This record gives sequence, structure tokens and C-alpha cells, in this order.
Amino acid sequence: MSKVASNASSTDAAKLGGRAAWIALILVSLTQAMSMVDRQILAILVPHIERDLGIARAEIGLLYGTVFALFYAIFSLPLGRLADGWVRTRLLSISIIAWSGATALAGTANSFAMLALSRLGVGIGEASVQPAGLSLLADSFPREKRGMITAWIAAATALGLGGAIVMGGLSAEWWNNAWPAGEAPLGLRGWQFAFLTAAIPGLILGWFLARMPEPTRGAADGVASKADPRPFGAAWDTLLAILPILCWINFSRRRASAALWLANLAGLASIVAAAVALTLWTESLRPHVPPLHLFGLTVSGSALQWSIAGLGAYVLLNWLQATSLTDRPAFAVIARAPAVWLVIGVASLQSVVNYGVMGWTPTFIVQHFQQSQASTALHFGLLSAVIGVAGALIAGPISDWACKRWAGGRVWVTLFSLGVSPFLGFITYRAPDVTSFYLWFVLYSIVLCAWLPPVYATLLDLVLPRMRGVVMSFYILAQTIVGLGVGPYMVGLISDLNGGDLGSAILSVYWFGPPIVIFLIILIRQLPRDEARLIQRARDAGEPV
Repeated sequence: MSKVASNASSTDAAKLGGRAAWIALILVSLTQAMSMVDRQILAILVPHIERDLGIARAEIGLLYGTVFALFYAIFSLPLGRLADGWVRTRLLSISIIAWSGATALAGTANSFAMLALSRLGVGIGEASVQPAGLSLLADSFPREKRGMITAWIAAATALGLGGAIVMGGLSAEWWNNAWPAGEAPLGLRGWQFAFLTAAIPGLILGWFLARMPEPTRGAADGVASKADPRPFGAAWDTLLAILPILCWINFSRRRASAALWLANLAGLASIVAAAVALTLWTESLRPHVPPLHLFGLTVSGSALQWSIAGLGAYVLLNWLQATSLTDRPAFAVIARAPAVWLVIGVASLQSVVNYGVMGWTPTFIVQHFQQSQASTALHFGLLSAVIGVAGALIAGPISDWACKRWAGGRVWVTLFSLGVSPFLGFITYRAPDVTSFYLWFVLYSIVLCAWLPPVYATLLDLVLPRMRGVVMSFYILAQTIVGLGVGPYMVGLISDLNGGDLGSAILSVYWFGPPIVIFLIILIRQLPRDEARLIQRARDAGEPV
């Protein structure tokens, strides 16, 4: 590093953790919270949407998870690349305004197709939040504070999840009571009003984000990052490189090897075969479910689910291959580090659990314990928010403390969380009454919330500063396609098949618990080796560090 760069880095380092950093932490955390509100609000509105639009539970899971997941995952890649080269504050501002508009669109929806279009827009808009937000915060605070940073983001996630239930449930209930059926202005139903209400805070927050200063990239790590000469061009190239058919044009232009072509075509054939097999299997389980009407097309919910999931898997393959052609250092750091893959694997499988549980728990409470929508919104929503925030803020500093004392210390916190929480989950969802449910849910949630901050911090430590947006995009793509694309649909499908027993359907996702624990045990042993080899792997691939 040059003397000028060193002096600049010293000056920037002196500002780390200052007033501007804390303002950034607050605004980015609020952005994360609002992303979860607009993503999760559908969960509390399910009973009314089922009734008004006549949609089966598996298709609700498709709306809540898979449709959102595909576009969220796909656009996280080019937007993650844009976050590594452009002004992250502007990117966050534009994104939240865009997805808030898409949320408002759901307030006018009167069909599955319109709700799907809204979820598509929300998915695209939210795709930049974690790549840009975490990259920005990693450059705003000292390196040793990353557990605290990720704890705030995890707390914001919990706040948004709980806030969505409260905002959605109470606003829908108020509207339905204030305007009996047939008398509401413009014919709006309560669940439509809830979507419109959820859109407003994001528009305001976008204004503040546009005025937030941009921190110096790499200051916290003492690694000078050069300005990207064409961030939008690189983001566009990333999008073209991952889309079907266009990815082959990218291969030709970059003279990809025969082995790369063969791997791509073999992967595509395997994904198509798996999607067809899963479609036929799930359709055979529900032969009497009517098809969906989507923009003039008639398609079964099973075909739509597995087509979208298959497309997401193919996009992931395309992105990895494109990265090997265009950014060999980033590919080497990510693809050749077993610890990165283990972290992604844990997050993906645990996301199946989290999205399956959180997507259906409000409906479970309403129907299993005969609770009103307003009561569920108030009790479950507030409880989820408070416990989620407290649990994450406790787990972050604990993971930082553990990291200083033991190799892989942060992962031990995650292992405790994900090893114990399944047992508490079974007790919680078999509770005999709503009071017992909430009492057990408190303990269950506190333990469960501890897993995410150390996972985020571990992933940030495994890559170079300029690669954080890229690796977060990889993380988002994998855990979204697997977790959000499978969890809600799986629970909805099992509920359709077992006569509506949501409790058993929710608990079925805990079959993913044993492999999660095995991955974490392996990760504890592998992590110190991969952290020690980080710089060397990047240098070997041509990175000037």
C-alpha cells in the first residue's frame, strides 16, 4: 500500500465508530426492518386472502416464499455487484422506495396474479439491502465491532418480522371493523389496506438514506479499494451472465472451456429432471387442487413452484461459473474455502426452518387456539419483535467475546442455538393452550435468535472488503432459494395433505436439524484454516493484496 493510501486509511480509521457511523447503523437497521415488514406482512393476512381469493395453502406458501425468493435471489447478484462499486447509500434509498411502491400494489390486488406481481417487485427491491447495508456498515465501524453490527441487523430483522404481524393484523382488523363488507372506500378489504399502510414508512426512510454520507471502502481493514470505473456495466454483465440462454452468450464471449460448458449443460439437465419429478410427485399428492390463472396462462401450483425453484438453482450455477470467468480472486476466495460453503449450507437449511415456522405461525395461532387476528397480531407480533431484538443484541456481543477466546468461538454460539432450539420448538408447538404456547415461545425464540449474528460476522471475516457484496449476494441467493423457496411451500403442502394440521406441518421442517448440527461441528474445525489462508488464496488468484 502506498504512503498516501496509508495516510488516507489512517484518517478514515480515526472516524470509525463515530457519529456518522451510528447514524448509518440506525438507518440501515431500519431499512432491514422495513424489508422484513414488507416481506412478512402476508403471513398475518393469510386467512383473509385464502377466503377472499380462494387460494390453497401450498399456493399461499408459493406466494409468500417462492415467487418472492426467485426475484430477490436473482437480483441480489447484480445489485450485490453494484454495491461493491457504486454509492451504497443511494442504492439503498432507490431500493426501498421501489419496493415500497410494489407493496402498495398489493393493496390493489384482486387475484393471485396481482399478488404475485407485487411479491416479484418487493423481491427485486429488497435484493440490495443486505449486500449494500452490511458492506457499508463493515466500513463504518472497527473490525472488532462486527458482532455488534450484525446483532443490530439481526435485531432489526426480528423487529421487522414482529412489526409486520402487528402492523398487518391491527390495520386489517381496524379497517374491517370501521368499514363493514361492501361499505369501504373503493371497495378495499382490510388486508389490502394493510399492504397500503406498510408501504408508507419505506418512502420516508428512502428520503433519509439518500442524504447519508458514504463511508470509505476498506477503511476498517486497512485495505485500500480502487474506484470501480463501471459499476453499472459490471452489474449489468452480472445479470446477463446468470440468466438462461444469455449465460451461453457470455460463455462464448469469454471463451469458456469445454469443461465449463459441459458442467453447465449437465447441471441444467439435472435441474430440469428434478423439477419435473418433483412437479409430478406433488401434483399426484393433490389431484383435486384447481390450477392457477396467471396473466392469461393456466398452470398448476406445483409446476410453478418447482419451475421457479429450478430456475433459481440454475441461476446459482450460472453465477458461480460466471464468477470463475470474470473475477478469479473472488471465485477462489469463495469456492475454494470449505468454511464459506459450510456457512452457506447452515444458513440455507436453517432458513427452511425459519421461513416455514414464521410464515405459518400466525395462522396456526388464529386457527388452532381460536384467537382473533388482532389478538394474534398484538401478542405474537410484539413478542416476536421484543424477543428477537433482545436475543440478537445479546448474541452479538457474546459471539464477539467467544471469538476472542476460542478458535471458531462465534460458531459455538450458533451451534448452541441451533442444537437446542428444535427441542424447544417441539414443546412449543405441542402446547395445550395459547398461554402455554406463548410461555414456551419466549424461551424458544431467545435461544433461536442467537444463531444469525455469528453467522453474518463469520461470513464477513472469510472474504476481502471488496468482495463482501458479492459473498453476501451468494449467501442471499443460496439461503433464499433453499429456505424461502422451500420452507413456506413445504409447510403449506403438508398442511393441505394432513387435513389442515398446521402444528405438525410446522414441526416437519425440523428434520433439517441433524444435518445443520453436523455442518456446524465441521465448520468449527475448518474455520481457523480458511481464515489463515484468505490472503494467500486471493494472491494466488491474482488479487493485489
